Amino acid sequence: MNEVLKTIAERNSCRDFTGAPLTDEQVGILVDAALAAPSAMNRQPWRLVVIRDKALIEELDATGVGVMAADADKTAYERTMSRGGKLFYNAPCLIYILHDGSKYAVLDSGILCQTVALAAQSIGLTSCIVGMAAMPISGPNGAEVRKRLKFPDGFEFAIGILVGAANAGKEPHEPDPEKVTYIG
Repeated sequence: MNEVLKTIAERNSCRDFTGAPLTDEQVGILVDAALAAPSAMNRQPWRLVVIRDKALIEELDATGVGVMAADADKTAYERTMSRGGKLFYNAPCLIYILHDGSKYAVLDSGILCQTVALAAQSIGLTSCIVGMAAMPISGPNGAEVRKRLKFPDGFEFAIGILVGAANAGKEPHEPDPEKVTYIG
């Protein structure tokens, strides 16, 4: 199996990071990979906010959990609490992927996110794609949080991705060939 296919097959969602900081070189590799991601008509409708400040990530985590706790629907909150009460699993790097709202921007942001996940895996790190990164920026103080995180005007949250070293290995999900229909 070639290295790309091996990286794809081995990638999994980590929910238990060591917290060890990423090096500047590692972050540079991830950002370069992100910026090389394809986009519809090469519009590159994204912006990235790369957060490596551990205290800030922990603050965002607590804020997000608080937003979920205040929600009338406790489903997300209860699931988070059953997994240790953390949104960001002690990750040392949180990348917010933002989009400009244009026609294919959400799809393009997903492609960028997967590119970062695979780049992380290829350099011996792991990742977790986290929609819950929206929580700290959607609560009653969301505008303040977005300003503090330097979100550019006109850009919306697409997805977040956590990157770091895993405390323990985890098997990737089992591929399900029943999800494929072949024609021809």
